[in-house]
Amino acid sequence: MDLRARGDSLGKAGRRAAGALVALAVLVGCGGHPKGVMTPVALTAPTQTSQVDMLVATTRQPSGNPATLFSGERNAALSLTDVAVSIPPDSQRKPGTVQWPRRLPPNPETDFAVTRVHELASRDEARAWFRKHSVDGNILLFVHGFNNTYEDSVFRLAQIVHDSGADATPMLFTWPSRARVFDYNYDKESTNYSRTALEDALRSLANAPDVNEVTILAHSMGTWLTMESLRQMGIRDGGIAPKIKNVILASPDIDLDVFAKQFVELGDKRPKFTIFVSQDDRALAVSSFISGDVSRLGAIDPTAEPYRTQLERAGITAIDLTKVQSEDSLHHGKFAESPQIVQLIGQRIVNGQTLTDSEVTLGDSITAVVAGTAKNVGTVAAATISAPVKVLEQPTLPRKKRAHLDETLESGAHAGATN
Repeated sequence: MDLRARGDSLGKAGRRAAGALVALAVLVGCGGHPKGVMTPVALTAPTQTSQVDMLVATTRQPSGNPATLFSGERNAALSLTDVAVSIPPDSQRKPGTVQWPRRLPPNPETDFAVTRVHELASRDEARAWFRKHSVDGNILLFVHGFNNTYEDSVFRLAQIVHDSGADATPMLFTWPSRARVFDYNYDKESTNYSRTALEDALRSLANAPDVNEVTILAHSMGTWLTMESLRQMGIRDGGIAPKIKNVILASPDIDLDVFAKQFVELGDKRPKFTIFVSQDDRALAVSSFISGDVSRLGAIDPTAEPYRTQLERAGITAIDLTKVQSEDSLHHGKFAESPQIVQLIGQRIVNGQTLTDSEVTLGDSITAVVAGTAKNVGTVAAATISAPVKVLEQPTLPRKKRAHLDETLESGAHAGATN
């Protein structure tokens, strides 16, 4: 073996991976918003604002600062916090957007603003919180993605709940993300660190007598955490808790082969799965590149074979958002930023309604591949069980596509170096 050649090859791969992250950083942009918005502000009466009450569970380390509450570092203990977020009148914001304050303290009439923070010291307090805020015993649990601070995830869930009109009690599980583009690997390991904590939280919800149904909405890297926690539950308990009815994976940043194995290992009785995909998702393109050119679940074309047939056999509904317009330069948050899609989540999927192609009437920009025609809906074919990695076997990335991606990353890296 030519060690020098191997070293050159590894060095080139490292530079390309670094270029990929620089390109992602350039796409994210250099703008921002004020940090440290978790300090509660008082509402002045009368007001036209709305309020979202949520329970926040986290494996983050307490920051010691009331303006941030929690950092991106890891903590062995699970912390529970009651948080209320005020949302300005609809006349002051576009649906699908988080109205970050331009300066602190925020103005509730024009900005998202935290109005209450209360640490819950015990599970008994958490149970009392759920009894007080119960919406027919239905829970919407949100698991955020890569590059999110504590406050990012709090405001995003508040926006989703408000804009979707979901009839469910909001709960957030926020894991230790450092919220820095170049800490992708740290964030990924933080999801692994948090698997058992999320599993335990889901089991507690499933065992609570006041809880009837749980819907999980996970985004990006949070879909990996969700699948791993459900997989652990399936293996440990011999199946998924029956109260976990729906799992929604938005822009799932999961290796296709790995997802296939995770899905099979959930057991025979699985929740109903819905995935939101988009072939123009730039964040997933970069993730695929730095992961060895392995396709991500969130970037497939669900109308193409073999995906369409395999999704039907697995009982998975896939909704293609490729043509949906978004102000997000990465095209990675369409599920929350499109008013039609977020309403579809809140008013149809969370309520357990079965979708069919004809019922997804959101215009020509939406393509739905809806499971339900196969006789073995909700199960996986015997051939799949014997060879689970073939459930969603992905083609090799075409050379032309790879070359184009390389050019994009090279130009991004150059732009980042000169920015």
